[in-house]
Amino acid sequence: MKKTDIAVVGFMYAVCALFLSMTLKLPKAAQIYPTFIIVLLGLLTTAYLVKMIVSAKKAGVTSGSEDFEGFQAKQFFVILACIICYLVLMYFIGFYISTVLFMLACLFFLKVKPLYSVISVVAVVALVYCAFRLFLQVRLPVGLLFK
Repeated sequence: MKKTDIAVVGFMYAVCALFLSMTLKLPKAAQIYPTFIIVLLGLLTTAYLVKMIVSAKKAGVTSGSEDFEGFQAKQFFVILACIICYLVLMYFIGFYISTVLFMLACLFFLKVKPLYSVISVVAVVALVYCAFRLFLQVRLPVGLLFK
């Protein structure tokens, strides 16, 4: 077990709690799917916690700092900036356009081949459209410019 894993488990439980508190504010009919996903995430996090405890009893606890060797700060902060821009763009131009721009920017920055980038973008947008619009019948944000 690594000390850094403890923080990950704590963070995941906090995410579950946050999303559960927001989900409980939704109408009852709209709570089913998000609650299922939150419970699933909580169960997976608990399974990981049990695995960590078993690992700690067998091999002890390590710092986990060796996992951060080779950390590329430039890459991290550029992608973080892209995420922030993505959230702002989604507010103004909607989910689909901002998602395409975000994915293309990140994949270009990470030097992914153009063909693979286009295939990835098309696949993700198609999957999201089918899952949310067709299957769940949920409208995704269209943005202020297109309202």
